[in-house]
This record gives sequence, C-alpha cells and structure tokens, in this order.
Amino acid sequence: MRISAMTWLAITTLLLLTVVIFSTMNLAFGWVFYTSCIGQAVLVYTVYKVLKDDYHTNKTFKDFYEDRPDLGK
Repeated sequence: MRISAMTWLAITTLLLLTVVIFSTMNLAFGWVFYTSCIGQAVLVYTVYKVLKDDYHTNKTFKDFYEDRPDLGK
C-alpha cells in the first residue's frame, strides 16, 4: 500500500503536536526528546515526498490564488 504525500503530512503534524502535548504535560525528557527526533526525521521525509509527488496541474503563476478565482478575471 502506497501512502500519499498528504497522509504523510497528517502523520507528521500529529506527531509534532504530540511533542507539544508531551512537553506541556511535563513528561520525562526522554519521551519528549525521542519523539521530537522521530518527528524531525519524519518531517524531512514528508518534505521529500511532497516535492517528489506525482502531481500535475494546468495552473500557472498567472492564475494567482485559487481561493477566489472570480477576483483575478
């Protein structure tokens, strides 16, 4: 099973939010440290997956921002 780049992004976000929760709860330093190290490694891998993702679009920079496409025309 192939995990998509967006799924990796969700996993990374949840993992790094876990680091914040662990540090707020004053968990042992080892848990926070190793979770943050794993989170940083997963973040690097996620960036790689997003950049190498097979995604194609017909949009260009001339199309600008697509949240409100009616404003650009």
